[in-house]
Amino acid sequence: MKRVLVYIVFAAMVFGVSGCGYNTMQRNEEVVKAAWGDVEATYQRRNDLIPNLVEVVKAYAKHERETLQAVTEARAKVGSIQVSKDIINDPRAIAQFQEAQGAMSSALSRLMVVVERYPDLKANQNFKDLQHQLEGTENRINVARTRYNKAVQEFNTSIRIFPNNLTNMLLLHLTSKEAFKAEAGAEKAPQVKF
Repeated sequence: MKRVLVYIVFAAMVFGVSGCGYNTMQRNEEVVKAAWGDVEATYQRRNDLIPNLVEVVKAYAKHERETLQAVTEARAKVGSIQVSKDIINDPRAIAQFQEAQGAMSSALSRLMVVVERYPDLKANQNFKDLQHQLEGTENRINVARTRYNKAVQEFNTSIRIFPNNLTNMLLLHLTSKEAFKAEAGAEKAPQVKF
């Protein structure tokens, strides 16, 4: 009889630990970290493409110094931000990172407008290759950000639902992660004028 009682208590403990969400929250936090790594890698890819793109454009558009300088400065600003593994736990650092990347996106958009003025540049094979790589990288960034936001949503939900919230409060002390947000003014559709 005593042995049966021990088995029942042991089974209840195993069920209790597996049902408290401890492992789920740990797993979800690791998914968030991995998704953030993908975001960093795709932004780094874009950052690595920019010097080559600027050099090709510079050869054709020598008079567009201001735009080229803006792209170079935006890239330098992105490179100056120290990105550590703990950035996903710091909403202010995420906002700073996102702001710098937004400035880079804006500078690249202005560069592409400049390119429209130079038909020879658009016909250059090196430029075409870089433009295709940049477009592909922008798509990868969008996918990585979407996956990161999905991982953050699942993680934040897992630390808030019952009984996980009790386990988190008593054992893990995990905090909510910050998701990527749309840039200011993104809610307005751009106007196309011919």
